[in-house]
Amino acid sequence: MSALGAAAPEPAAPSADDGMTWWYRWLCRIAGVIGGVSCAFAGLWNCVTINPLNIAAGVWMMLNAFVLFLCEAPFCCQFIEFANAVSARADKLRPWQKAAFYCGMAVFPVMLSLTLTTLFGNAIAFATGVLYGLSALGKKGDAISYARIHQQQKQMDEEKLTGSLEGQAL
Repeated sequence: MSALGAAAPEPAAPSADDGMTWWYRWLCRIAGVIGGVSCAFAGLWNCVTINPLNIAAGVWMMLNAFVLFLCEAPFCCQFIEFANAVSARADKLRPWQKAAFYCGMAVFPVMLSLTLTTLFGNAIAFATGVLYGLSALGKKGDAISYARIHQQQKQMDEEKLTGSLEGQAL
């Protein structure tokens, strides 16, 4: 058999199975880039201090900014060889995995140093995780299917009620 037949199948494209529309995917990416910018500036501002916990939180925030840029906008890191590989790997993650990663990444500096700079600097990065988490919940159902489900439940409740009343009468 040829080498092409023995090759492992590639995973499906993320746009085919995650249920995100194109505009929501762009919204998440733009929020990630803005979150990276806010983390970078707030992290740099946080490092201008004497308190070691603030410095650690600021360094972590700048690391968050780098990871957000690497995952959401690899064109910002075009001089880093592995940027496209990391971005392709991040695109294969499910939305709930990205949500957990981004939210966890944004909460850590706030736990290190609870200041307004860390709160506001990580707010948009956290919001990016929330946006990915909302997309993991899926699309909202239409009114017709909800009405059908409600009607079926109501019918089953009525059948149970009439069945119990017939059982009492006998």
